[in-house]
Amino acid sequence: MHNITLAGLDSTYPSFDIQELMTQFEAVNDQRKAQGIRYKLPCLLAMILLAKLAGETKPSSIADWLKLRKEQFVTLFNLKHAQVPSLNTIRRTLSETIIAQELQKVVGHYLHDRYGGDASEQMVLDGKTMRGTIVKGEKTGVHLLSAYLPEGGVVQDQLEVASKENEITAAPRLLAKLNLKGKVVSGDAMFTQRKLSVQVTAQGGDYLWFVKDNQPTLLADVQQFFQPPRKAKGWHIPALEYHEATSLDKGHGRIEQRRIRVIYDETEFLNWPNAKLVFRLERKVTHIATGLTSLETAYGISSLGPEPTVAQQLLALARAHWCIENGLHYRRDVTLHEDATKMKSATQAEAVAVLNNFIVGLAQKLGFANLAYALRHFNAQLNARLAQLALSS
Repeated sequence: MHNITLAGLDSTYPSFDIQELMTQFEAVNDQRKAQGIRYKLPCLLAMILLAKLAGETKPSSIADWLKLRKEQFVTLFNLKHAQVPSLNTIRRTLSETIIAQELQKVVGHYLHDRYGGDASEQMVLDGKTMRGTIVKGEKTGVHLLSAYLPEGGVVQDQLEVASKENEITAAPRLLAKLNLKGKVVSGDAMFTQRKLSVQVTAQGGDYLWFVKDNQPTLLADVQQFFQPPRKAKGWHIPALEYHEATSLDKGHGRIEQRRIRVIYDETEFLNWPNAKLVFRLERKVTHIATGLTSLETAYGISSLGPEPTVAQQLLALARAHWCIENGLHYRRDVTLHEDATKMKSATQAEAVAVLNNFIVGLAQKLGFANLAYALRHFNAQLNARLAQLALSS
């Protein structure tokens, strides 16, 4: 068998060896009966992945891409039947042949073992509905909850949120599978739940939750910390000690200013498990072309203990929390066309999400900030390598 290696952005970054990953694919159980198998499962998964790395996002385009390069792939993988997988074979591979959770475990371990990244401090919880799975006349489709490490660009794990549950009830199942020691788990207001707070700290981690109107009593208590101290003639209540940090960023035609104020709950005023501090985050965005500005204020709580640099730490964590939207979900939808890919099988949808997550993470590990450029880069390398095979065969 020949091999294909994809180079990183430049010589300072590692490369990707498809044969290394194929060895790991052997750990994915093949659900097919042994009789009549034409392609070994690692070979099938490798061909599907290579097509996706070349920019082909849908099963039909993957099948066409492979068909147009049939001779090269027959040589590359020493295919005995001198054929490449058909569209139906590709669909069955993703929907019936594999267990998506096994595939997730394999590619997740591969990214960490080969490129590192498990030392990331933060783990972001967020869910995404795959719109291509919504049947006409229905309002819901396959919804996946992910645990994302923004520092490494890697999805640690994901699971499907069942039709009769929501992210709140699915989150404990997801976190129970993960090592949270030394991690700060962040989530939007949906995850600001007592039981989840207890679970995170019991598993050795810390939490950072945003607080909104779904917890009205907690929100009022948090806001109370930031009210001006009461004063009257002859007496006053001293202001609470606070820590503060700011940041200023310019890009994409706008200037973004962030200011966070952190106050420790030294008197245990909050009635919340393991909460040690509260914060107020102000975000001011100025659009350079128009001069128009917008101001957003968010409140939150955290179990992080007293540290001299806690304000800077929380400011960085709060900003990184939203990276899952731009760094993962946006790329899956816009560049990898996930929402535009129609899928009837929930297993296929979950498997596609696993592969898309892997591609996003791999591109980041190889030094690419722009996923679209990374796919063009991979496509050029693949075409060059396959052309060499055609000349040598």
